[in-house]
Amino acid sequence: MEKEELQAIASQLKHPTGEKGIEMANMMHETNINMTRHSIQNLNISAENKILELGHGNAGHVEFLFEQAKNLKYYGLEMSELMFQEARQMNRNFVSQKQAFFSVYDGNIIPFEAASFDKIFTVNTIYFWQNPQKLLSEIYRVLKPNGNFCLTFAEESFMKTLPFTQFEFELYGTGKVLKLIEKTDFRVVYTESQTEKVKSKTGELVDRTFTTIVLEK
Repeated sequence: MEKEELQAIASQLKHPTGEKGIEMANMMHETNINMTRHSIQNLNISAENKILELGHGNAGHVEFLFEQAKNLKYYGLEMSELMFQEARQMNRNFVSQKQAFFSVYDGNIIPFEAASFDKIFTVNTIYFWQNPQKLLSEIYRVLKPNGNFCLTFAEESFMKTLPFTQFEFELYGTGKVLKLIEKTDFRVVYTESQTEKVKSKTGELVDRTFTTIVLEK
């Protein structure tokens, strides 16, 4: 692939726009669904929890989240206007029933009051954080005391085998993420890595190692 094509893929992964953005979002949903479900399950959601997700993409997984417990409220934040629209459309029943709420944000300031959420999670977004330390402190701020934050990402060892990650991406291994967390007031509950088979852009199955870190306020 040409450099321009690789840059275009990286840009769409970071901030989907237009027709290509919708295609990319559908592909990301399929590729990441196992990681996303793993994150949701590791939150130990209980009835009446208020849950925040950063960077939900098309949010095709929200129905699975609502299966975890009764009377949940889900809030999704996206930097992409297109993904905000796609997520609202895909989850229009939950939106109309005032169970799911979607907003666009700048990726730095979380537009909610302190101690608003029982659980927060994000999957495969850390590579695009503009100021990781600032965003972690924002996540800490809006989480309730004893609340959990679940951070899931594909390991650097896998990500650097993808040609487009040389553009727009900041890659992370578990050690690098834990160093970021050490500078916050979060307590690490546990860390778990798994390897799964995923389909590459060219169609063959490859091994992807991903890590989930569960934190507590």
